[in-house]
Amino acid sequence: MKKSILITGAGSGFGEGAALALAKKGHRVIAGVEIAPQKTALLQKAEEAGVELQIEVLDITNERDREAIFKNEIDVLINNAGIMETGPVAEIPMEIVRSNFETNVFGTLAMTQGFVPQMVKRGSGKVIFVTSMGGLITFPFVAIYNATKHALESLAEGLKGELAGTGVEVCTINPGAYATGFNDRGAETMARWFDPGTSFTKPEILASIAGGLENQLDPQELVDAIVRIAEEDNSNFRNVIPEGIIPWIKMLQEKAWVAKKDDPLVFLES
Repeated sequence: MKKSILITGAGSGFGEGAALALAKKGHRVIAGVEIAPQKTALLQKAEEAGVELQIEVLDITNERDREAIFKNEIDVLINNAGIMETGPVAEIPMEIVRSNFETNVFGTLAMTQGFVPQMVKRGSGKVIFVTSMGGLITFPFVAIYNATKHALESLAEGLKGELAGTGVEVCTINPGAYATGFNDRGAETMARWFDPGTSFTKPEILASIAGGLENQLDPQELVDAIVRIAEEDNSNFRNVIPEGIIPWIKMLQEKAWVAKKDDPLVFLES
């Protein structure tokens, strides 16, 4: 059955790939992009792919953008938009922390609140939160981003319980490290303000994060997962992709129960 699907953050990465793939399968796709130049670029890619997309400028932190998009009737909301800025928890500027939460948590929650009422009234619909493996575990220097994804996991769990019996489905997608450029650009943000000469972070800890973005995966695997979950009914609530990292995540979650003073929760290699 063809569906009406809105995906945020469709100007690049997973969102762009999923928007084009879902449109190719015949769904009505509303692709939300943050800025106008992304709309121009995506229109060209849609034309090249021979698919039709409804592309809307949608900064999810902008109330006017949200109010305009809420006029649409949709079957599936894919909350994919997000940002990542990195740095040590005890030193990262608070305005950066607030910015990450404003987009990843508050903007996403506002989008969800805008569409859930129509789904409940209709008795059907699906809300998908694209979180991260970092919504289940936490990495040094990425903890602010991870915190926003932990928050989304909690919101999704609460929403799932609160909407039980309404016909509205809620689930999460937890990507591992995929080579869209998102992780690399996020890692670079720390260089804008961080001074290792004045930081109290131990040099060996800083050195241990080198090479952490090597061997990233082909994002097509995650795009395929988004398409599958958007199309299917009665999905698993949590969908970690690739599935091969699930035992590692569970091992790190267990480690938190027994870790002592100087025990790292995530193993880093120098």
